[in-house]
Amino acid sequence: MKVGILGGGQLGRMLALEGYPLGLQFRFLEPFPDAPVCGLGEVILAPYDDLEALEPFARGLDLVTYEFENVPIGTARALEARLPVLPPAGALQVAQDRLSEKQAFEAIGIPTADYVPIHQRGELDPAAARLGLPAVLKTRRWGYDGKGQVVLRTHAEMDAAWERLGGRPLILERLVPFSRELSILGVRGRGGETRFYPLVENEHREGILHLSIAPAPVVTEALQHKAESYLQSLMERLEYVGVLALELFQEGDHLLANEMAPRVHNSGHWTLDGAECSQFENHLRAVCGFPLGSTAPLGHAGMVNLVGSPPPVERILAIPGARLHLYDKAPRPGRKLGHVNVVATGPAELREALERVEAEVSGASPGGP
Repeated sequence: MKVGILGGGQLGRMLALEGYPLGLQFRFLEPFPDAPVCGLGEVILAPYDDLEALEPFARGLDLVTYEFENVPIGTARALEARLPVLPPAGALQVAQDRLSEKQAFEAIGIPTADYVPIHQRGELDPAAARLGLPAVLKTRRWGYDGKGQVVLRTHAEMDAAWERLGGRPLILERLVPFSRELSILGVRGRGGETRFYPLVENEHREGILHLSIAPAPVVTEALQHKAESYLQSLMERLEYVGVLALELFQEGDHLLANEMAPRVHNSGHWTLDGAECSQFENHLRAVCGFPLGSTAPLGHAGMVNLVGSPPPVERILAIPGARLHLYDKAPRPGRKLGHVNVVATGPAELREALERVEAEVSGASPGGP
């Protein structure tokens, strides 16, 4: 079976590396010649919106998936007219706009932070009065890794925030006083069968995911079930096939949906070494119509992102339980270059190993931009 992947970044790279043992072949549509997938399969070098490039890309493929949710919806629709595109283009379209995303959450009873759509400067002050400050002003499209958003703590900051983000559709959200950030990843097959990974606790720095712990500490069965029920409802509404990630804020015993990612997700990278079947393999199993794999964890796992510049390989490999994953990307401030997974038999062993990893990472990386 030959799978086309829209995007050639690290997620496409890890999909291919997990897919080759299954006997799959891959072709990528990618605009940059130095992408991490180069050398891992045929690459059609073209912008995502180059509709003429879709002919050689699609020729001979059995299906198309993506590792980048900002693929133009017109490209996904054009491909969907000639072969299966999974997850479906409709799910991609919902996830590309924060307003449609929140409306989809609300339609199926998934709670989210209070929000107001903003189209012009004059709407910002009454929206802030309605929601209260602090609040977060966000672009509705193209925001990721903390980009495209400004925290407003006083009315005096509004003009500068509008100067930075105005002139495009925005959304103002109540700033949630959450106790921690969580995520839930699930996979749904072509026949509607579903599997869920355990809730993951996430720590961000400079808007970029820094650390994930799986399973998240101190999670009750009720909280896990609640997160799974939200994701199950979302996948059914979207007629979803593949891995879907839902980012959540925990506020007491409540979970509020932040946003979803219709693809394999950074907070699921731990599954490469810490779960019976990784998110990447399970995504491919789902879109190809294969039986889904077990999502059971193999003990306690943690993931640390490598941002800016990588630590010495030999020092990471000397840490018990640590597995290094590099993406073949040139170092640059704020750029994700790889990650380190750690798998341990218990929380104390995991914490000790992660502290060693973080010491090496902090010594090597300049961090965010």
